[in-house]
Amino acid sequence: MKRREFVVRSAVGSVALGAGHLPFPSVNSESTARAARSATRKILIAGGNFDTAFIRYMASLTGKPRPRICYLPTASADNPYGTVGFYQSCAPLQVEPHVQESFIASTEQPKGWDEVFLSMDGIVCSGGNTLNQQAIWKAQGIDEVLRQAWDRGIVLGGASAGSLCWFEEGTTDSRPKELSIVKCLGLLKGSHSPHYDAEPGRRPLYQKLIASGQMKPGYACDNDAGIYFEDNEVKRVVHTRAEAKVYYVSVVDGKVVEKVMEPELIS
Repeated sequence: MKRREFVVRSAVGSVALGAGHLPFPSVNSESTARAARSATRKILIAGGNFDTAFIRYMASLTGKPRPRICYLPTASADNPYGTVGFYQSCAPLQVEPHVQESFIASTEQPKGWDEVFLSMDGIVCSGGNTLNQQAIWKAQGIDEVLRQAWDRGIVLGGASAGSLCWFEEGTTDSRPKELSIVKCLGLLKGSHSPHYDAEPGRRPLYQKLIASGQMKPGYACDNDAGIYFEDNEVKRVVHTRAEAKVYYVSVVDGKVVEKVMEPELIS
């Protein structure tokens, strides 16, 4: 038994890991095309800690009684402990959890990325290295499939790298020595900074980059706080911790302005 499979089985019982072992239904191209034409595009992000409360909210956004929620841990290099955490977060919920690793072999992966992701109701992306995540997604064609999933109304989300990945750009610790800029999928317009209250360098750098015009205005999220978008419109601002906030950071009359977006509590 492989080490990462052993870790997951030990924590959550006999749970198969990887798409090659999951009972994915076939994707009907005609029906999914019809759904895409009328779908509302949905993304739910958090600055950090996409835990049970956020997964519960994601599940409610699908409109399904027992939605299929897939965890995509590319940014963490398919870290098995993150997978265990995902299953534990899903355990009290009426969801059907799945995991799709990115470090795969064709001998063990009979389903294509489209067959996997387009059969889901929600997709949660892990935290980790955003730069590597983006490079792998592009090389594998996962980026295009995630765009199709968004167009078809499959709820996308995540925290940290899993929130940053949906924007045009943002601040990342994915390179050596210091925080820097990373370019991402661009489904959500503008920029993003996760971990706004948790990592001291995030706030000053984000404000500096926006003030100088090096980065577009955008949304900063504390850990435990997040935003639900439909298309590119903010529909709801939420948090799971009273002190956690969300901000819109922009330049007004030549000065950087940090506007608090008051969140609602979810649990």
